[in-house]
Amino acid sequence: MNVTFTGKTVIVTGAAHGFGRAISRAFAERGAHVWACDVIDDELRETERLCRAIGGTCHAMRTDVRDRDAVNASVASASAASGHVDILVNNAGGVLGQVGRPLEEITPEQWQIIFDVNVTGAFYCSQAVAPGMKAARGGRIVNISSGAGLGISLTGIQAYASAKAAQIGLTRQLAHELGPWGITVNNIAPGFVRSNPATERQWESYGEAGQRALVDRIALKRLGTADDIAHGVLFFASDYAGWITGQVLAIDGGK
Repeated sequence: MNVTFTGKTVIVTGAAHGFGRAISRAFAERGAHVWACDVIDDELRETERLCRAIGGTCHAMRTDVRDRDAVNASVASASAASGHVDILVNNAGGVLGQVGRPLEEITPEQWQIIFDVNVTGAFYCSQAVAPGMKAARGGRIVNISSGAGLGISLTGIQAYASAKAAQIGLTRQLAHELGPWGITVNNIAPGFVRSNPATERQWESYGEAGQRALVDRIALKRLGTADDIAHGVLFFASDYAGWITGQVLAIDGGK
């Protein structure tokens, strides 16, 4: 299977590290014009540098996906050349430094901020690219959820599990709304991958016995990589997935 995206305009949110960086590099390596978005400036610039080092095209754009005006401005910049964005990857999200705590200790602000970045951000970005995709009669939106959205969260964070489940619901709803224009909307639910500082801290917190137990629960008996997630995104964004929409693909080594 030879997957290329020559000349395609791709926006990847949460591109400063981890999944977002791997996804950005994968598209850049295959000829896409990548617009990498995040709020972590130095790491975002490193993503841009790495994409260009492999001969790809990548533009770093500081974008807070919780800010609708900022999202609209970034989408306008990315679509200026061709008039629309071909592929949107809603990867921005995470636990934002939170750790698992008892339900009664969670503040409204701690609950809301996780929903804002994981769900509202995906909504704003999808909303911004939709008019251009409709006009072009086609497009791909790929949301990065989590195994937590399909079950429970290993972090113990109530808002995170709930937000990722909500993002899966948003995926299914938008798939039916945007389908008449040839726009597909799909979701990837990664298992645990050591891909960024937050997951490294989580991994260390398990200790040797907990780490071994986590791996033992995986059918393939090993952890995956950020590239494994990127490969799923490439498939959903490709012509090979032209009649697939509203689906959730668990990339977790088998559970």
